Amino acid sequence: RKKPPPASRRVQEALSQPSMRETPQAQEQELRLSVSDKEVLQKKDFAQMSAAEIAQVTRAIAQMKLPQAELHTRRYQPDARGLRLDMRRTLRGSLRTGGDIIDIHRLGRIDKPAPIVALLDISGSMSEYTRLFLHFLHAITDARKRVSVFLFGTRLTNVTRALRARDPDEALASCSSTVEDWAGGTRIATSLHTFNKLWGRRVLGQGAIVLLISDGLEREADTRLAFEMDRLHRSCRRLIWLNPLLRYGGFEAKAQGIKMMLPHVDEFRPVHNLSSIEGLVSALSTALLPHHRSLIRPAA
Repeated sequence: RKKPPPASRRVQEALSQPSMRETPQAQEQELRLSVSDKEVLQKKDFAQMSAAEIAQVTRAIAQMKLPQAELHTRRYQPDARGLRLDMRRTLRGSLRTGGDIIDIHRLGRIDKPAPIVALLDISGSMSEYTRLFLHFLHAITDARKRVSVFLFGTRLTNVTRALRARDPDEALASCSSTVEDWAGGTRIATSLHTFNKLWGRRVLGQGAIVLLISDGLEREADTRLAFEMDRLHRSCRRLIWLNPLLRYGGFEAKAQGIKMMLPHVDEFRPVHNLSSIEGLVSALSTALLPHHRSLIRPAA
């Protein structure tokens, strides 16, 4: 018998859950509470959320719009408001008027969205954060086609094609079925080496922005990790590290893996709640400004 698609299973599972068999009055009360507690939900840690709260956050993420951070290219196209004179077209037009220049043609620089490459840690400590961030990547993939997504634990897996499914639940189910080491161990250096060797030249061209989602807790931290991070940093226009450990106000880079990775990133940001993802959206809209390293801590 053919299995129902993920979207159908989602409906069946929802109808079979006891929580969905509540009375209309209870559902209305829960809706009022969710609206009144919206600010609390914005700052609540993903790992501490209930199933209902995760569903609310998922809906909020699906509605996010990523501003198109434009990347200036070296190519030009006809543009009436352009700042560069199109001498060839201008002179060609003057031939029709006996050499008199009547219309001045101009060229404008071609701008296009910068590619985004996401490397997501799927180890046990990162599982909840990665799942919700995949919802964000699915949302922005619809508007921005130049998005490449890779998952890594003990090995690297390209899930770019799987994440392009129209239904978010179907996309995430496809991603989960593609990888074999979800919620397992972590080999950051090995995974970065595989990415740099096999995929770097394919997806990091044209000023790509790299989002690295990981807590940096590498069991086999050695000089290879620093080397691969440096290689990745040099290959992209901007490297943004998203780490849920930044949710702790007293966070310090004491772990060996974090110490080796931190010098090679442009921004170090949290990724533990809805507010942190909204902050990332704002950062991505200005990510093509001149490089500067910064540490973004969560608000108290």
